[in-house]
Amino acid sequence: MKFDLDYLEKIASIIYENDLSEIKLEEDKKSVCFKREKQTAAQPYVPAVMPTTVTSQVISPVQSKKDDKPKQNQHKGIPITSPMVGTFYASPSPDEPPFVKIGDTVAIGQVVCIIEAMKLMNEIEAEASGKITEICVNNGDSVEFGQVLMYVE
Repeated sequence: MKFDLDYLEKIASIIYENDLSEIKLEEDKKSVCFKREKQTAAQPYVPAVMPTTVTSQVISPVQSKKDDKPKQNQHKGIPITSPMVGTFYASPSPDEPPFVKIGDTVAIGQVVCIIEAMKLMNEIEAEASGKITEICVNNGDSVEFGQVLMYVE
């Protein structure tokens, strides 16, 4: 058996290409065994990106149980808040127009933005119909739970 560098490189290549962990070669009274320990690095968990619809909810200690509609701010309208911590996106993708702009009229249940949280895209829907009077965050901004995203009047 000849143990020159070319020969060893060919053996290593065969082991790698065929995903082998061990190879044993024998010739006459000579034998050689090559073993490869596979890397066991932990692979990060990456969940599938699935659109999810989430409705924002205004929680206010001032609201009574009888009043199911969110309270309207005197100056700006009814707030649409973030139901989670995440990243605000005004449009479904960077090359598409925003879901809404200031002055647009929205209906209850209409998607107004997306909040990305843990690689999941969560569609945020309007809880009230009316005109968008203010958008309080910029595309790509990090938002907190309960943060006002926009107002509907």
